[in-house]
Amino acid sequence: MDLGISGRKAIVCASSRGLGRACATALAQAGCEVVINGRDGKALEATAAEMRQAGAKVATVAADVATPEGQAALLAACPEPDILVNNNAGPPFRDFRQLNRAQMIDGWIANMVVAVELTQKVIDPMIAKKFGRIVNITSGTVKMPLAGLDLSSGARAGLTAFFAGVARSVAASNVTINFLLPGTFDTERLRSNIANNAKNKGIPFDQAQAERMATVPAKRFGTPDEFGAACAFLCSAQAGYITGQNILVDGGAYPGTF
Repeated sequence: MDLGISGRKAIVCASSRGLGRACATALAQAGCEVVINGRDGKALEATAAEMRQAGAKVATVAADVATPEGQAALLAACPEPDILVNNNAGPPFRDFRQLNRAQMIDGWIANMVVAVELTQKVIDPMIAKKFGRIVNITSGTVKMPLAGLDLSSGARAGLTAFFAGVARSVAASNVTINFLLPGTFDTERLRSNIANNAKNKGIPFDQAQAERMATVPAKRFGTPDEFGAACAFLCSAQAGYITGQNILVDGGAYPGTF
């Protein structure tokens, strides 16, 4: 399918690896000019090199998007994006009793405030152009919270509620705001989590991986490419009638209808 976004300019936050990288790659394959971002400059440039070898137009911004300086650098590289994919790493797994005020504030900034701030900066030019696509990568835990990920779930659920009204207020200008809620995907972060779990349980990695996979109705992990394709579709010309929605991409893990 031609997604109708060839030549559009996109910013994809936290996209040097994992699901962010998959989203950036899918948008580039659809013909977008993409600005990718990450704190690890080496990983960022390696990702950019691979994308350029495939013919993509890519710029890199090595920065932390949670800082004003990082956001300024992103927007200097692409002042008026047509597409914004908000993404950031979540806080580490931790019992809520262990959270102090500074950690909670950092978590809220990283997983809620940053997306709001970037959207504030790009949305009016999108409205003026009568085209804009904003996709917020949150988590399946927004709908199915897990103890230990309370800060991540809370901040991302707050972001979801924050943008619910905003999405409706800009829909008539062909600007959409949607949410992608990933479940368990085959990424470096997941493999690291499984390895830690295996070590804690004293079992082989393969056994821990199989146990985790068995919890997914699809009986497998998602691939980053699948997630990237879902993101690219939400950014497409054809998706202009989808807004304010939470799209689960979790292999059926969420056990509800709504």
